[in-house]
Amino acid sequence: MGLGDEKYILLTTFKRDGTAVPTPVWSVPLGDREIGFWTSSGSGKAKRLAHTDRVIVQPCDARGNVNDGSEPVDATARLVEGDELEAIRVKVNDKYGFMTKITKVLGTIGGIVKRNRIPYGDRGVVITLPE
Repeated sequence: MGLGDEKYILLTTFKRDGTAVPTPVWSVPLGDREIGFWTSSGSGKAKRLAHTDRVIVQPCDARGNVNDGSEPVDATARLVEGDELEAIRVKVNDKYGFMTKITKVLGTIGGIVKRNRIPYGDRGVVITLPE
């Protein structure tokens, strides 16, 4: 099973000072050595990926606990919009279904409570795995 087939992967992005920031995310296979997910343009992930394409990925559970026996993989990632984002949206909706509606509602409620509303899933991320 490839990383794109996992329910969650632990995506580690890096701050400008090199500090690692791990975050569990959904993932979908996009093709040869590529996996994807969506995020918000206002998320920390998107902000960190805007300045570095270096990421580490590893299978995990919803809380970010890595799967026993799995190894971290160094990869690169890029933010996408347009047709690439639409392809990711279709695959995420097919794979995760009703969960996408629940997370959107929870994100909206959280944004209202925190008074910091950010767009939901308006950017795609394409991760390219090494050969």
